[in-house]
Amino acid sequence: MGEKISCLIVDDEPMALNLVESYVLKTPFLDLVKKCHSGIQALSYLDEEKVDLIFLDIQMPDLTGLQLAKVLPKSTRIIFTTAFDQYAIEGFKAEALDYLLKPFDYSEFLMAATKAKEWFELVKNQEKKVPETQDFLFVKSEYKQIKINLKDVLYFESLKDYVKIWLKAETKPILTLMSLKTLEEELSSDQFMRVHRSFIVALNNIDTIERSQILINNQRITISDQYKSRFLEFVSKNSLD
Repeated sequence: MGEKISCLIVDDEPMALNLVESYVLKTPFLDLVKKCHSGIQALSYLDEEKVDLIFLDIQMPDLTGLQLAKVLPKSTRIIFTTAFDQYAIEGFKAEALDYLLKPFDYSEFLMAATKAKEWFELVKNQEKKVPETQDFLFVKSEYKQIKINLKDVLYFESLKDYVKIWLKAETKPILTLMSLKTLEEELSSDQFMRVHRSFIVALNNIDTIERSQILINNQRITISDQYKSRFLEFVSKNSLD
């Protein structure tokens, strides 16, 4: 990712605020734009400025981190920082990228920040779509160029240096020499989403979502942690409740 991730730190404890600041400043891909001592102060700042990522304490007076998270724009991501592990479930419901339990060291912080970096890179890659009018791809398989109608694709599965393309009404996949990353950059994020290092699924062909698994044509595909926030955002936008 060429551009740095703009970030905000929110914590009512000065020592915790300064510690996270020191961690941010030593992380090359993070850009600290503001420190806030309360959720109210952060809310006022965010009303005027856009921020990519917030390191957000949960238990604060007047406005808690969980309350603040509910009014943030979808484009602003959260990493919760708290001394209380009972908030983990609420943090997951708020679609946080990660949950750091105090006291945490720099290595733990870096792992969470790297997860955020990967999420923003994923979003950036998914913005590189095929033209909206394109509804097919040609792939090379067994010395032939085969036309793939995207509406017929159930999912793509990585197999070392190859990709298996599973289609409706076909019992065997088409095998093509290609990386899943290259394929991901060519597909429209309105139609397809990567949910695992080995799988890209056709969103329109999902039958069921059960916990951390997707069911497509009797095939169970696990949603890995790296891609879970993005997928849950898609589900939330398309849910009736």
